This record gives sequence, structure tokens and C-alpha cells, in this order.
Amino acid sequence: MKMDHCEIDAVTTPHAPGRFDIYAGIHKALRTLMADTLMALGRADPDDVAEVSAVSGRVLELMDVCTAHVVHENHFIHTAIEARATGASAALAHEHEEHLAQIARLKTAVSALCQHAGHPESAAAAHGLYRELALFVAYNYQHMHVEETAHNCVLWARYTDAELIDLHHRLVASIPPAEMMHTLRWLLPSLNPAERTALLQDMRAQAPAPAFQAVLDLVQPHLSGQEWRKLTHSLNLAPVPGLVAG
Repeated sequence: MKMDHCEIDAVTTPHAPGRFDIYAGIHKALRTLMADTLMALGRADPDDVAEVSAVSGRVLELMDVCTAHVVHENHFIHTAIEARATGASAALAHEHEEHLAQIARLKTAVSALCQHAGHPESAAAAHGLYRELALFVAYNYQHMHVEETAHNCVLWARYTDAELIDLHHRLVASIPPAEMMHTLRWLLPSLNPAERTALLQDMRAQAPAPAFQAVLDLVQPHLSGQEWRKLTHSLNLAPVPGLVAG
């Protein structure tokens, strides 16, 4: 991977003020989802078959999300990088291959846990899966940091914000509705109030009213009372009677 001085500096410079960051929102969602899933796995009772089934489903759901994320980045973002900076995405493309291999191993570990649920081996299987998932999460957190620094610098040096926004819109448009709703469930609660408002304002301007309302209904249970109050105020929505700030 060849990097110029801007790209090298980016490894220690977290953000270029004012530039469009194509990674920021989705990476917040992924960090939240990964941490929440890891915590759920660590707290699950390995002797309770129902709990093991539920948490196993959550881990598999995370694996599907991560697989889709790799596909989206490879197809859209890495293609854009390679179009104007040949070889600049090679290192992280290789890490994407490693992620997919890790995902396959984690799925195998989930199957083993399900087979051992309710048996003496269940505790060891659950703890083994927990440690493997923790390493996967740690690896992905580091990986996302490099994307947000070095990769962003490549993109900012070679694309205008208008081009990056268009790239983002094309990526989002390629995502099926069910996958998008699942992404929004984790994305919107992970954003700060200004980011949340900006995303929903843009959505309200483009989406049919029932679809916009469905997103509001989806996210409300995952926001505190104070967060929901700020959101309804910023969007000029009628407040929910009797809602107390959390």
C-alpha cells in the first residue's frame, strides 16, 4: 500500500474538519452492535437452552451484518479508492478476507455452543466463543480506525465531498429495505443528537411519510427520554404526552 505524506499523517490525525466522512455513521453503528452482542454473550447462562439459542442468534446476526458490510465496502469504497489510487486499498482488502475467515470460524463455534447447550460442556463452549468474539471485535475496532484515518485521507485527497456523498447515496440505495431497517436500529441510537437529526431530516425529505414514521417508531424504544425529546424538538414533531426525560 503506497501512501503519500497526507495519508501517513492521517494515521495520527482523526478527522479533517468539514470533510464528508463516509465511514463515520456506519462505524458508530457497528461498534455499538459489536459491543452489545459481546456483552450479551458474556452474560448469557450457558446452562439455559433458551438463552443460548437467543444469544447464538444474535452472534449469527452480527456475523451477517459484518459480512454485508465487507461486501458493501469492497464493492463501493475500495473500488472508488482503486480508481484513483491504485493499490491503496490492498492492505485492508486483505484484512477483509481475514474477517470473512474469522466469521466462518465464529459461525462454527456458534454451532458447537448450540450443540452443547444444557450439557456439561456448555460453559466451556460459551466462554471459548466469547473470547473468540472479543478478539474479532478488537480486530475490527482497529481496522475501522485505519479506514477512518488512512483510507479517508486517500478519499479526501482524490474526491470532492459531492463525489463522496454521491458514492454514499449509491451504496445506501443498494441496501435492501430489511437490511436498512436493521442498520438504522443500531445506527440512529449510536449517533449524537446533531447527527441523528441531520440523518432524519434528510430521510424525511426523501422518503414517504409512512416509511419515515416507521423509522421513528423503530428508534424510539432505543433512545432515552431526553434523547427522544431533543429529537422531536429538532424535527418539530409533536411531543409524546407523558414522556419523561431519562
